[in-house]
Amino acid sequence: MKINVLVAEIGSTTTVINAFNNIFSENPEFIGQGQSATTVAENDVNIGVNNAIIDLKKNLNIKELKYDKLIATSSAAGGLRMTVHGLVYDMTVRAAKEAALGAGANIHQITAGKLRRTDIKKLKEINPNIILIAGGVDYGERDTAIFNAEKISELNLDVPVIYAGNIENDEEIKLIFEDYPGKLYIIENVYPKIDTLNIEPTRKVIQDVFEEHIIHAPGMEKVKDMVNGHIMPTPGAVMEASKLLKEHVGDIITIDVGGATTDLHSVTEGSEEVNRILISPEPIAKRTVEGDLGVYINMKNIVERIGKDNLTKQLAITKEQLEELIKNHKPIPESDIEKRFVGELTKEAVITSVKRHAGKFRSLYGDSGKKTVAEGKDLTNIKYIIGTGGALSRLPKSIEIMESIAKSNKGNDLFPNQEALILIDNDYIMASLGVLSIEYPLAAIKLLKKSLNMNI
Repeated sequence: MKINVLVAEIGSTTTVINAFNNIFSENPEFIGQGQSATTVAENDVNIGVNNAIIDLKKNLNIKELKYDKLIATSSAAGGLRMTVHGLVYDMTVRAAKEAALGAGANIHQITAGKLRRTDIKKLKEINPNIILIAGGVDYGERDTAIFNAEKISELNLDVPVIYAGNIENDEEIKLIFEDYPGKLYIIENVYPKIDTLNIEPTRKVIQDVFEEHIIHAPGMEKVKDMVNGHIMPTPGAVMEASKLLKEHVGDIITIDVGGATTDLHSVTEGSEEVNRILISPEPIAKRTVEGDLGVYINMKNIVERIGKDNLTKQLAITKEQLEELIKNHKPIPESDIEKRFVGELTKEAVITSVKRHAGKFRSLYGDSGKKTVAEGKDLTNIKYIIGTGGALSRLPKSIEIMESIAKSNKGNDLFPNQEALILIDNDYIMASLGVLSIEYPLAAIKLLKKSLNMNI
């Protein structure tokens, strides 16, 4: 059998292969999926990719499989580890952080101001895949970024460095990194002037750098032996799919509840009403990662948030039964009670992560009396709430879970309203379609609408 495109999603524990055909036609097809354990520990993820292809052939009931292109997303080997170094936390550092998260990075260190000895020590211990230096609006403060660049250059790490700060420093930065063993990228300032974010150029370069340097990650050295197309961080691929969908159907938020984390991707300009009273700018495309809200690895964190007494009431079970569920918790629930247990965990993860992602109204009091302002991301214009990831794609009450978002608004949260439509990534292929969209955007949007059952 001949396949147009295979997409490998190389996760920290599982590798999934998705097969797509008729990519150039009016009716592209998702034809099957295979999976296997990820083989980072064997120092070769290709073993897991090949095993997933074998599983795909079994599921398709075929003996031979040929393909034109194999592309991939990856969160294996710890994902994309980044450190971010800027001037003022609420300005350049925040802008740089938004760019990194939107590209799918896992940020392990954020510093504001001049690097201290303890910062340098931690940076070396992290051993990042990419270092991002920002600082100063264009033609503003220069010294902090130069100081930080000199300190990072002295470390002599073979790690790519991105500079996205004050444009006046560009030539100075080139001289500082002249003999640096890693590659230097100089791009547009992420915060060129007060209250202006310019994160898309940085986000794009981070994804390009990841693709170029992924082969240096443990277990990933041979990945280019099989992958003959693009490879990008899995969260970055979900963001690409979300941005593509926004172009075609309007403002969206994508919620991905996983075993270790819950990721949220919102793509919206917000409402004019809120923008007029917004304290500081927010990116159109924003990603947040809640590292304590996973329904498998971090299950006990969510149980503590809900409370065991509340859980026994919600599930209508005894304390002994709850303890048994916690003790024997599985990556994939099987029985009805296990599914209901994970459902309650997922609901808590969804509501908490949206609350952390969304902004809110605040009241300020001064000489002229009370004034209402807004801070954070405005989700009030969201038209669609998308559920992806294992929990929301597979649980029986996932739509009901996401309907609870608007109902949980206490009145001052900038949440989606109850008119927002709930959609499920039924085929669980959103990340695959994000990387597919780089070369085949028309096929990707058609396949995405099919998976979401969108008749538009």
